[in-house]
Order: sequence, then C-alpha cells, then structure tokens
Amino acid sequence: MKVIDQALLEKVIIERSRTSHKGDYGRLLLLGGTYPYGGAIIMAALAAVKSGAGLVTVGTDRKNIPALHSHLPEAMAFALQDQQLLKEQLDKAEVVLLGPGLQADTFGENLVKQVFASLSQNQILIVDGGALTILARARLSFPLSQLILTPHQKEWEKLSGITIEKQNEATTASALISFPQGTILVEKGPATRIWQAGQSDYYQLQVGGPYQATGGMGDTLAGMIAGFAGQFKQANLYERVAVATHLHSAIAQELAQEHYVVLPTEISNCLPKVMKKISQKRLG
Repeated sequence: MKVIDQALLEKVIIERSRTSHKGDYGRLLLLGGTYPYGGAIIMAALAAVKSGAGLVTVGTDRKNIPALHSHLPEAMAFALQDQQLLKEQLDKAEVVLLGPGLQADTFGENLVKQVFASLSQNQILIVDGGALTILARARLSFPLSQLILTPHQKEWEKLSGITIEKQNEATTASALISFPQGTILVEKGPATRIWQAGQSDYYQLQVGGPYQATGGMGDTLAGMIAGFAGQFKQANLYERVAVATHLHSAIAQELAQEHYVVLPTEISNCLPKVMKKISQKRLG
C-alpha cells in the first residue's frame, strides 16, 4: 500500500508557466445531468473549472443549461440531443467525463455506447455515476482510450461481481485482471483505494470521513479528477488521479473541523487556494 504524501502533492501541483495559456490546461468534455439529476453535472463542472481546467464544455439536458450558466458562466454548454455538436466535441476533447447525473435509460445507454465507440488512444475517459451502471448492465466492450473508473461500493459490486462485504485488496486486485492494462480504478469507500491495472500496489487515502456522506460528493470528485487529468503533464496520469482524490478528502477533512457536514461545492470553492499553497511550498 502506498500513501499519498506531501512530496507527491508537490510533484503534481506545480506553479504555472508565465507563457502558458488555457489550451495548456486541458480541453474537457463533461456529459450527464439528464432529468432529474441536473445538479450532478453542474457540481462536476464547478470542480473541474476550480481545479484549473483550461476549457470545460458540458453536454447536458437543454433545460439544464440556464442553471449551469447561472452557477458557472466559465463553462460552455450544449444540449446532449444535438448529435452534430456532440460528435464535434468528442473529437476535440482531451478528457471526457461521462456519467454524473446520467439516467441509466435507453438514451443514456445509447450515449455511453456512442462515447465508447468514438474515443481514441490519445484521449482520457472517466466513467462515473450512471455510466458505470450502464457499463455493468450492458457489458460493453471497453473503449480504446485511457480509462478511469470511479465507482462507489455498490457500483463496484455491479462492475466486478464482488459483493460489498467481500470487497478487499485481494478481490479487487483479482477483478482488475479483466480490465484493460493501465485502467485506473478509484474504489470509493470508507478507505478509498486507487489502483492501476497491471500494478500490484495501490494508493490508499488516509483522510476523509462520514462528513462527506452527502449527495454530489462523487460528482465533485469526478470533476476534480477530470481537471487534474487535463493538466500537470509532468506527472503520470495515475499520480494525477491519486492526488485529486486525496485533495478532495483532505479539504473535506479540514472543513469538517468546523462543519458537521461538508457540502461538495464548498470543497470546490476551497480548491484554488489549497492548490496555490501546495505549488508555493514546492518552490520554497
């Protein structure tokens, strides 16, 4: 078991180059928020933007776009039903986050199939929320892209066939053999573990707690992972995912010193300040 330490945080979160521009920090596409789960994709987008993503585009229900823009005018948005725009955005994206607030219905299943079929090896796909349910149910072929899965315990049960009471290091390691080489698994739970298929070791969080047990927490984590995946290219993708996952719970733990429950949007709001502190420590 590996622990995420200060040295790894400082390796990933570095000061920005003075000559950089928004194109250097990731072109992200977030897909989800179908009725009645519009808030999920908004929280994911907020986390992605606050974590420093350069360009964030959201595909969601058309009726959800005004709410998204009222919370986050920095994100671009289009209706998921617009096939032409969807195809264009899938081609452009460096990182695709699929599933926060996505209904596991026929429309959702068709969307997941389309995304899986569209992506190439140089793109990153994060599968979260409703897309995980669809992936488990439909038994789809895995996409060519670099794959990141972010299941909670029940979703991992559906994906792996391992019941919650039998989920442990050994059973997860065994289940990962059937996933594509290099697949990153964020196995969310009381002691979240971050795995990469093909590696025997894993990261385990030493932070977090029950104050995070509220709706939208996973959507915020998925957005943070997307934001980190699109930047910090000096570190490998596995390290970027591990640091994003750690920071999500570390901020929550800090907020929990004064709050009985921590809201996901509060974590996002704290992100830029916390990331700045880490980047400055590295320079010091």
